Amino acid sequence: MTVWFVIAVPLVVMLFALGMERVENRLRYVAVRGEDVEEFLEQARPDEVRALYGHGIGRALELFRLRRLGGKAARQKPRRVRN
Repeated sequence: MTVWFVIAVPLVVMLFALGMERVENRLRYVAVRGEDVEEFLEQARPDEVRALYGHGIGRALELFRLRRLGGKAARQKPRRVRN
């Protein structure tokens, strides 16, 4: 019984560490810089604030950047995501 415990615990810890490394790598590219959020909060329009509330910071910053670049998509309504 003890032999199984000695073998299983390190394996479980290694698998957990590998899984968390994969999650960390994904989050590294999704992270938002503080300067972007600060600029957004200072200059956001109502439709961008609604996108922040409804879809999260990623979509709101996307609309904000498109508006600043003068893109056509900035004048469109935010997309709705079905659950």
